[in-house]
Amino acid sequence: MHYLYLIRSLSSPGQTYVGLTDDLKQRLIKHNAGGSAHTSKYVPWEIVSYHAFAEKQRAVDFEPYLNPVPARHFPKKRFW
Repeated sequence: MHYLYLIRSLSSPGQTYVGLTDDLKQRLIKHNAGGSAHTSKYVPWEIVSYHAFAEKQRAVDFEPYLNPVPARHFPKKRFW
């Protein structure tokens, strides 16, 4: 399975991150251990939601719909 996940910082709730992984538990551990340059300064993180895909390309294709672009209000209202 390939997971597209949304996480939110517990220390700075306005900070969010969308990522892709094959091992969701290990990836969250890595984020919370400071193992990602993009998320290390806002630890700890919590999973807000995740979406499982059998094919990696489908997850990659869906990711742009979840990233916080101002014109995309659906993800902000429904997933965050």
